[in-house]
Amino acid sequence: MNIGPYCLPNRYFVAPMAGVTDRPFRQLCKRLGAGYAVSEMVTSRPDLWDSLKTSRRANHEGEPGPIAVQIAGTEPQMMADAARYNIDHGAQIIDINMGCPAKKVCNQWAGSALMQDETLALQIVSATVQACVPLGVPVTLKMRTGWCQSEKNAVQLARAAQAAGVQMVTVHGRTREQGYKGSAEYDTIAAVKAALQIPVVANGDINSPEKARAVLAATGADAVMIGRAAQGRPWIFREIAHFMATGEQLAQPLVAEVKQLLLAHLQDHYHLYGEFAGVRTARKHIGWYVRDLPGGEAFRAHMNTLVDCQMQTAAVADFFDALNARMDRLPTRAAQGNLNNKMETVQ
Repeated sequence: MNIGPYCLPNRYFVAPMAGVTDRPFRQLCKRLGAGYAVSEMVTSRPDLWDSLKTSRRANHEGEPGPIAVQIAGTEPQMMADAARYNIDHGAQIIDINMGCPAKKVCNQWAGSALMQDETLALQIVSATVQACVPLGVPVTLKMRTGWCQSEKNAVQLARAAQAAGVQMVTVHGRTREQGYKGSAEYDTIAAVKAALQIPVVANGDINSPEKARAVLAATGADAVMIGRAAQGRPWIFREIAHFMATGEQLAQPLVAEVKQLLLAHLQDHYHLYGEFAGVRTARKHIGWYVRDLPGGEAFRAHMNTLVDCQMQTAAVADFFDALNARMDRLPTRAAQGNLNNKMETVQ
């Protein structure tokens, strides 16, 4: 599928996640089969563009294209200026955030709170598109199904966004009220797809190749976007691609491969954040990798006490070497649960 002039290699995308989809994580997911990745959201406030946090989020050094940057804000002109700023810093696609449910975002009437004010939302879309079109940069939109169960307006807002020039819409199958609770519903995504001519991407609770196939079939969507299920399991994209192509499950990755992937991810992470911040922000990634593995909880508790990069990488290497002595490949998800239950019994 295409986004503007960009032809994507597949339709399995990485969702933008604050504090997660930084450049090292995006690059890793792309190497492991993701066809497209969107940055964590960048503020539209110009007074924060020179901050360390924003500069890291706007770092695309060595990243393969197309480079997609998500921007968030509440003022049409500021969003237009933010689009131009990020294009000047390497963005090739601009994504508008109308999906974030975080209170600190919604309390400022940004993110999914914009779905409550369709007039303002469309002013933001129009201003952003008008800023990007002269530069040849496509604009996309990520939204939820609505603010709450009684106020689902994704279809009408998506139609209006398409008319304003948006070239792709992603819908998370939950309202803002739900946050990440309950289950995603796909009927609304299907309705959005039926109403639009531009590509529509389904997002929410896609955590396996089988679920990806089922959601694509149920919604008719052009692509799926995966967020939380890629945390600690970035190879999910190649698993989905293999399953969709062959109908067969791809073998679990070798323990030795996961060790090398994680160690390389850590080095890239430290390079971006520096030692002090790097070792601390890496903890969540390491925790996601090991959470379902035998001994993972005990290792995570120990790893969270380590305060320098060398000790952290050595501990990770030792953990996976010990695991490799017990098994060649990661256990399946069902087997992981059984192994953890056995260890709890032994303990």
